[in-house]
Amino acid sequence: MTPSVGVVVPTRGDRPGPLREAVAAVLAQEHAGRLDVVVVADGVSAREVSRQLAGQVGLREAGQAGGWEAVRVLANTRTPGLPGARNTGIDACDTDLIAFCDDDDVWLPGKLAAQLHALRDGGEFASCGIEVEHRGHRVPRLAGASVVTAADLIRSRMVMVHSSTFLFRRGELRPDESAPAGQNEDWDLALRAAKRRPLVHADRPLVLVRWAGSHYAARWADRIAGLEWMLARHPELAVDPCGAARVYGQLAFGHAALGRRRAAVRWAARAFAARPSEPRGPIALAVAAGLVSAPRVLSALHNRGHGI
Repeated sequence: MTPSVGVVVPTRGDRPGPLREAVAAVLAQEHAGRLDVVVVADGVSAREVSRQLAGQVGLREAGQAGGWEAVRVLANTRTPGLPGARNTGIDACDTDLIAFCDDDDVWLPGKLAAQLHALRDGGEFASCGIEVEHRGHRVPRLAGASVVTAADLIRSRMVMVHSSTFLFRRGELRPDESAPAGQNEDWDLALRAAKRRPLVHADRPLVLVRWAGSHYAARWADRIAGLEWMLARHPELAVDPCGAARVYGQLAFGHAALGRRRAAVRWAARAFAARPSEPRGPIALAVAAGLVSAPRVLSALHNRGHGI
């Protein structure tokens, strides 16, 4: 039997064009089973988002009577922000599987079919390759493997294991709303899933991820809090030399971006001690010294499909 799929699309409601494109790409997936799209309005009225989606196939407003339709629009009834919006969508679904798609990303043809094929042998959680778009540049990011383990996600954030690629069996797994400003809730979810069972991965670019500036890209203080939250929740991150150096280097960069030179130097030293070849430490020190700005570093990295 073909499993039913509930797709949760959080939105803040102020970019209707990309939202319509994201929903249309989900609805265009070839899937013989039930496909239920739940758009969750976070910080904006569900009625306003419904108006923005007017004309989409099967749209109905939250609370409207009638049978099942392809798309529903609901208000976030949980913690404001991305994890609460996603959990609101999960709560509204009674499907076999749950998938996520950000409102500025696009599922490419064959995405759902490839992941369903990967899950057919009993997997719980699937991801896939992505194509990163930034200022006209497109770069594919692949894992080079058909399975992603917890050790992989500790050693590297693995940007291709992106929230818009997530497809998993509905049950115990869901985003943690305690994540500071929603930071790293997707990494935490994937890591918790991988600790239960390795993720299955369709390793070709099946989601277009746009890095033009997400609504949920928090300020540096929030990013720092999110990294510290991950270190507290997953102590293994401080044990693996590569994983520890990466996180420490990111913390150094965050503090440098805020002008906190002393903290940046301290975290850069920890990154060097964990792994002398870790590049984020020297980059953070260059930002702290005023030799280059944090936005310039990020722009250069994003053009290559990488983050800090």
